[in-house]
Amino acid sequence: QVQLVESGGGLVQAGGSLRLSCAASGRTFNSEAMGWFRQAPEKEREFVAGIDSVGSTYYADSVKGRFAISRDNAKNTVYLQMNSLKPEDTAVYYCAGRPSYTITYSSRDYYYWGQGTQVTVSS
Repeated sequence: QVQLVESGGGLVQAGGSLRLSCAASGRTFNSEAMGWFRQAPEKEREFVAGIDSVGSTYYADSVKGRFAISRDNAKNTVYLQMNSLKPEDTAVYYCAGRPSYTITYSSRDYYYWGQGTQVTVSS
């Protein structure tokens, strides 16, 4: 059974930082695309960041320069370093994987999902 388990969410003041982790089990994602998405109340789930099979990274314009995605293949884990957080970054953050080498920006293209972790940024 494939599981993605996120951790690292919490409450932080604007300007602060958090590091999210996504640990995978039941399947090796080392050569596959992994992404982070987020969903705020009453909003659609949106792409935040992605990393493809060769380590190329992709970001939504709203987080470019502030967030960084990385992966540790030995640990089958993906990270999202979030700096200079803003209140509008408040959302549930989801880790997602797809059986492909490439990143897409649509949540419909991702097959595996974690349960989500809450990030709240206070002003």
